[in-house]
Amino acid sequence: MALLASLTANLCIFDYGKSFYMQLTAVRLDPLGLRFYPADSKQNDAGDTRTVVFFGSSRAKAWTAPSGLPDFKFVNRGVNGQTSAQINARFDDHVRPLRPDILILQAGGNDFKGIPLFPHRKEAIVADCKSNLAAIVSKSLDIGATVILTTHFPIGEVPLIRRPFWSDDIVQAGKEVNAFLHSLEGERVIHFDTVPVLADENGLLKKAYQRDFIHLNEAGYDALNAELVPLLTSLKQAVIPAKAGIHRSFLWQIRRKSEKGLRGKLMAAEGRGGPRRLG
Repeated sequence: MALLASLTANLCIFDYGKSFYMQLTAVRLDPLGLRFYPADSKQNDAGDTRTVVFFGSSRAKAWTAPSGLPDFKFVNRGVNGQTSAQINARFDDHVRPLRPDILILQAGGNDFKGIPLFPHRKEAIVADCKSNLAAIVSKSLDIGATVILTTHFPIGEVPLIRRPFWSDDIVQAGKEVNAFLHSLEGERVIHFDTVPVLADENGLLKKAYQRDFIHLNEAGYDALNAELVPLLTSLKQAVIPAKAGIHRSFLWQIRRKSEKGLRGKLMAAEGRGGPRRLG
């Protein structure tokens, strides 16, 4: 019995290690995941239809488009396993050509995996994550998109096989970045707090919503979409689409105002006053 248990455990460890090795090799072959999606040269010109892009890592990739919104076109540009730096770096290839009206961002969780391995770099990892997310927001505003910033999802109970590479600092980093995302809320930047939707009374990801301890199943995304649908409906008339032909000087003023606010909030989050809520 002990031998069988040992063999089973070793097989699980082998499979787990193999998956990480395959992921590492894939990153070496295509560091930004640009080949994951075909080059998008067709711009958003679908009349009154609003284009919505899900952008980020695996949690964005698995996000299914909500139903019952015929006036919206949904495009997914999530890539599994990516850090905020990779996601930011591929914006011009995977998002800009689409000229979305709305960008839904779910990114940064993979950054924190490095904290238990490089604990001395914790502050730099968190600061870089904030900087990359702010850059994505700025680029999105630059192309006329409204941004929906979704917070990092709560996690479930950490399985035994992950505990040697886990740290409570991961959870703390997620909370710090969530507070930073809240501080970015402003004109055409909407804060969507997913924690009240997904967490149980102990702050853990509800078991009914778990595909695994960090990813959602279909029911989890259905719960998010139940909140997303009325939000998108309210934005239908409010968004300022890049295709609308708005006077350049007006867009320039919006961009300057947004970027100035983002720079100030990023400086505060990096230790010059702490994150703060707009308004």
